[in-house]
Amino acid sequence: MQLTSATVRKAIIEEERRPGRVPVRSVEPIRGFRGERAVELCEAMIDITAALFNVPGKELRRGGRTEMGVSRVRQIAMYVSHVVLRLSMNEVGLGFGRDRTTVLHACHLVEDLRDDEDFDRLVAKTERVAFAAFRTRLGL
Repeated sequence: MQLTSATVRKAIIEEERRPGRVPVRSVEPIRGFRGERAVELCEAMIDITAALFNVPGKELRRGGRTEMGVSRVRQIAMYVSHVVLRLSMNEVGLGFGRDRTTVLHACHLVEDLRDDEDFDRLVAKTERVAFAAFRTRLGL
């Protein structure tokens, strides 16, 4: 299933209607335009990262656990979405269909792995491509 603003909206509504639901405050501020914008930016970031690393976008969008290579590419995409696109971890989580803590883990992991020169070059390349692709949309 492709993550679109309509499917996100539907999931939020279904979650709110669930009996015995405990309200989650972190989702509240990113509904509406900001949430849709975050999903749109993350979708584009997934497509860019999939093309750069030659990984199917479908694999990056798939929920649950995936093989290490796909997970690492997704973590890089989450990191770049947070750092370059300036999305909050909640917004990145919404856009990638993941939890905020998963995004936090991905960002910490990528930061730690950047000590390796080859890995750092890959991440820096992804950052440059993302910056060039989104420069006008972000007003940079």
